[in-house]
Amino acid sequence: RLLQHIGPYDMVVGERNRGGQQNTLRWLGNTALNRFGTYLVGLEMRDLTSGFRAFRRPVMMEFLHLLPNRFSWSTTSAMAFAKAGYHIRFEPIEMRKRQAGHSTQKLMRNGVRFGLIILRIVTLFNPLRVFFPIFLALEFLALAAYFWSIANGDRWLHIPQSTGIFFLGGIIIFLFGLIAEQIASLRFKGPE
Repeated sequence: RLLQHIGPYDMVVGERNRGGQQNTLRWLGNTALNRFGTYLVGLEMRDLTSGFRAFRRPVMMEFLHLLPNRFSWSTTSAMAFAKAGYHIRFEPIEMRKRQAGHSTQKLMRNGVRFGLIILRIVTLFNPLRVFFPIFLALEFLALAAYFWSIANGDRWLHIPQSTGIFFLGGIIIFLFGLIAEQIASLRFKGPE
């Protein structure tokens, strides 16, 4: 079923149904990762951890150097395809409950690892998608610290240390984001 969509799509991922997930906690973890990936990529990523997929070999070869040696190749490849502008389709598939054995995935350890992989891939292709929200948060904290000090009786032009630290930290993060964006644009190669 997946192969019939290769042609208009560069990657087709088998999107597992809710009933096929082993338990509610694992399903919630995968949903959180999918939403995090969706935000960072800017496209809906409905099942990042599904290993059941088909893809064009020449396109995958472009990203082979990014793929880890362990289980997270599925997340890395989907994120790289999406960020490079290749077409991805999520094809619903029916998953049955596991009949024997158990998953080797550890929910917390691997969940954090998947989150870091998603951040790494997005930082490679679109760094400001990561750095800009951090910049905004630090600038908001700088304003909040400043107005908090005024509300508690400080002089109007007195700038507390916390305000200065948050403000300068935000500026530094933003500048790092701009540098990373320039590096990414120099090395980026989209679909031909």
